[in-house]
Amino acid sequence: MSEQAREQIRIEAPVERCFATLIDFAAYPEWAGDLKEVHVVETDDHGRGTVVEYRAAAMGRSTTYQLAYDYAGAPNRLGWELVNGDLQRELDGVYLLSPADDDPDATEVAYELAVDLIIPIPGFVKRRAEGRIIKTALHELKARVEGSPRPTDDDD
Repeated sequence: MSEQAREQIRIEAPVERCFATLIDFAAYPEWAGDLKEVHVVETDDHGRGTVVEYRAAAMGRSTTYQLAYDYAGAPNRLGWELVNGDLQRELDGVYLLSPADDDPDATEVAYELAVDLIIPIPGFVKRRAEGRIIKTALHELKARVEGSPRPTDDDD
């Protein structure tokens, strides 16, 4: 992975529940605000999505991309790499899930992401966008797993 952004959040739920939410790709549009459509293209022998296509809102337009998922280390790790995208040259990342030190029924979730777009943009704009993507994804994941409403921009 090239230069990447990283954030972490605590979710008041066990690792297994967090992981199950992350691999329920068909449900993403219900809780991930920027995702408009999700289609599982390929699955593994366990029925888990290995190639997933997304249509998302990005920079004032719609973008479509496919990610290939890696389940090595599951349920403590979920990694992915870009297969193809109409705006992206790179969209590789990983969720790392570990039980919280003070409560095995809570999870520390780290999210690492590297983004490179076909359209050249200044580095500081790219880093800001990566940070925003990660922060939004983590807060929306937390809300979904903990059963609270989807956060808004005012919740920052």
